[in-house]
Amino acid sequence: MSYPKSIIVKESLQELKSLLKRAKQIFVPRIRMLIEIKKDSSPGISKRQLADLVGVNHNSIQNWRLQYEKGGINLLCSHKLEGFKPSVINRQEHKAIEEKLNNPVNELQGYKELLAWFEQEFSKQIKYNTLLKYCNRNFKSKVKVARKSHINKDEKAVETFKKTSVKSVQKR
Repeated sequence: MSYPKSIIVKESLQELKSLLKRAKQIFVPRIRMLIEIKKDSSPGISKRQLADLVGVNHNSIQNWRLQYEKGGINLLCSHKLEGFKPSVINRQEHKAIEEKLNNPVNELQGYKELLAWFEQEFSKQIKYNTLLKYCNRNFKSKVKVARKSHINKDEKAVETFKKTSVKSVQKR
């Protein structure tokens, strides 16, 4: 059995605790590892013991110790995570979809028809699920919703109905 790796933590316990308070969630176990190393009075602590104390996998402890040896606290508390992927649908397409969905006399009966309209309108291929999730996220639309208005509805008949119904209410 090999001896545990001995690492010298340069920061004080107080510095590490203050850093822990303002650290992002992803870095909290890494700083807790350093705190446990600093607290330990023996010449070294094994990665498995550290993993049990911190509550992570021993392979993570091994990687973090190597990072700390190479670049100190700065390398340990940095990550190369990028932001989110850019949207497949740009602003112009977003506005067109919004107008199409909010139009009370649109002939759309589902997302398949919306997808066909989108592909014809913008000459761009996207997946059905991409469009579905985009519409759910941005417009709060659902797959099965009643249409706002019938596509063959006669606007003159609606106006006539409104005029006659108002007179009957006023007479009472």
